[in-house]
Amino acid sequence: MHDVIIVGAGIVGLAHALAAARRGKRVLVIDRDACANGASIRNFGFVTVTGQERGRVWDLARRSSEVWRTIAGPAGIRIEQEGLLLIAQRPEAAAMVDAFLATEMGEACVRLSGGEVAARLPGTPPAAGGLFSPHDLRVESRTAIPLLARWLEKAYGVSFRRGLAAFHAETGVVHCRDGAYRADMIFLCPGDDWATLYPDIYAEAGIRRCKLQMLRLAAPGWRLPAPVMSDLSFVRYLGYAALPEAGALRARLEREESEALRYGIHLIAVQGADGSLVVGDSHDYAPTPDPFAAEAVDAEILRQYEAVLGKASGVVERWTGTHASAAGHSVVRTPMNGVMLIVVTSGTGASTAFALAEDVVGAVFDSQGRETCIQL
Repeated sequence: MHDVIIVGAGIVGLAHALAAARRGKRVLVIDRDACANGASIRNFGFVTVTGQERGRVWDLARRSSEVWRTIAGPAGIRIEQEGLLLIAQRPEAAAMVDAFLATEMGEACVRLSGGEVAARLPGTPPAAGGLFSPHDLRVESRTAIPLLARWLEKAYGVSFRRGLAAFHAETGVVHCRDGAYRADMIFLCPGDDWATLYPDIYAEAGIRRCKLQMLRLAAPGWRLPAPVMSDLSFVRYLGYAALPEAGALRARLEREESEALRYGIHLIAVQGADGSLVVGDSHDYAPTPDPFAAEAVDAEILRQYEAVLGKASGVVERWTGTHASAAGHSVVRTPMNGVMLIVVTSGTGASTAFALAEDVVGAVFDSQGRETCIQL
């Protein structure tokens, strides 16, 4: 008998396993796949704090980055990069840097001149300015997620049943093909699988899928000083985009970057220990997006990369991924007593899941959870 069963071994499920295990709960994680295969590994591994939506989501990201830094060493997870270098290509974007720094979200961040950006990235196209933030970090998600699961098993005794689909959950029991698993509390973290567990909640919340395309480039022979973003990120991330100054930049981008906006592209470039660069990404929304990667989208991602960082090295890998998407940060529901469904709908699982899980698990088991936990 377990105290807690978690369905889903992606980052959201693992975050809930950690939060419950830290309270001394006996935890079982059930996942339909034999190994990590979904959105939690098909991404940048970029724990993004800077630019997250002002208020609660920004707070979740700050706390989650603290958790990542705390567990990375014990779990054997390498923090590949620290910080964020946000490059303002246009004067309107440089004005947004100043506006952002005037808010509480700009704490400890530094404004960079065009010359200072060039000093950090020699040989790249000129920029109007930039922002450096120390708050963000990057892990290699395709190795970090398995290492996190292994550490939870070793350090906290969390049990895993893999290759086992849960087809129904009700108070005290999760039903799988090989029988019933029982626990006092059940957390369902199935991501964008809305056909199996409480599909009516997915429909009510308007959850659909977002497909992204990403690339890995060969090592260019130089190191990024930090993960990089550019002008398109200013109008996508709500921590910037909600500022009044965003209007002028958005209008210019609509004239000059209509193709990128049409594909939902905003540039992120991160680097691994082997020097290779992960670059992306795009956003295509549908109930069931097609599984195909469009060459036009990849070409536009590379064009954005070269406008900021210069000539791209060769593409060595391409992939697509999907994640659950809906208005707001997340959907948290209690369909019946002792069962909670948790879906991050903003594409920020790596950046916010640890703190979200602390809130949700804390609200269930004690009075330590932050008071915003049920206002989701």
